[in-house]
Amino acid sequence: MKKISSKPGPIYAEISHLLRRAIKSGLIEKGLVLIEGHVAELLGATRTPVRQALSALKSEGLISRFDGRGYTAGPAGLTPLRRELEASMLGITAARKPVRKLTGWQAIYETVERDVVHLSVFGDYRINEVELARHYSVGRMAARDVLLRLERLGITEKDERSRWRVTPLNDNRIEQLYELRWLLEPAALASAMTASTATKIQSQLQTSPEKVGSKDSKSMMANLRKAIHSYPKVDRQALDELENDLHVDYLAQCPNKELLQSLERTRCLLTLGKHVLGKSAPMPPLDPFLAEHLAIFKAIDQQDSLKAQDLLRTHLEKSSRKVLLRAAHVRENFSNPKLSYIELVKKLI
Repeated sequence: MKKISSKPGPIYAEISHLLRRAIKSGLIEKGLVLIEGHVAELLGATRTPVRQALSALKSEGLISRFDGRGYTAGPAGLTPLRRELEASMLGITAARKPVRKLTGWQAIYETVERDVVHLSVFGDYRINEVELARHYSVGRMAARDVLLRLERLGITEKDERSRWRVTPLNDNRIEQLYELRWLLEPAALASAMTASTATKIQSQLQTSPEKVGSKDSKSMMANLRKAIHSYPKVDRQALDELENDLHVDYLAQCPNKELLQSLERTRCLLTLGKHVLGKSAPMPPLDPFLAEHLAIFKAIDQQDSLKAQDLLRTHLEKSSRKVLLRAAHVRENFSNPKLSYIELVKKLI
């Protein structure tokens, strides 16, 4: 068996390579159900790189969502085969683990992000960087890296004495962040539409159609239609991916990087939805945003920039009200996480 390079590189890329090869060679049978947790356990990895790898393979069309948990190998519409994924299907021997475990900040990021964004709806908290490192048995540099990454998303910040704190997500801040998104996202969308059209034309001139990027607005629309058909039997990870398709991935085509950096600090709203929707707050009985996203992508597909921008503004106005209700539900029905590295400064009333 050919060994994976030992040179440093993205762990998710190694996992993608293993799964891709197994699917293409037939070691993983078409229709076999692939579940994030099972794959992570088999590979000796954490869920984050496995999630990234599965998302990449889905974009390549090698795996598909279905009306259940996880993915199926192959195209959509196949009968799910619920058999245990075995090491032999990936060419793994007992003598060697095929991937490296996450270390440093990567190993703790998802957990800290979840806990800190959850705390943000309860009040003002101080974060002890040394205690954070001790709590997770990592170096102080790893703890600082996590906090810096959360700072870029508007989840943490430093006070006047350079101490880390959780940036509270009270109602006033939620409204202000949505106002910022309402002003900036439509402009980013219009710019992204122009850039996307130019890129498609250039790609079609330089390469064959099947090699043009697979995750374009049409594939995003297809994913939304599948989710609408399956709702509410859609897992939280899928909803998070669908949120990011529009508000992160599509807008990333906007060439104005200053505008995108301004929007990055509003990502705490998406992160709140990612960790709270269906966990602390119940899954809404009606589609939370899917139909609205689909309408926006239809306008994008029709090259109707003004309509797409208007639909996006309306969508953001509705989302603001939903997030305010969701945050209130969490405050009223759940207790804040008790963590050794957190100190309450002021509780939201």
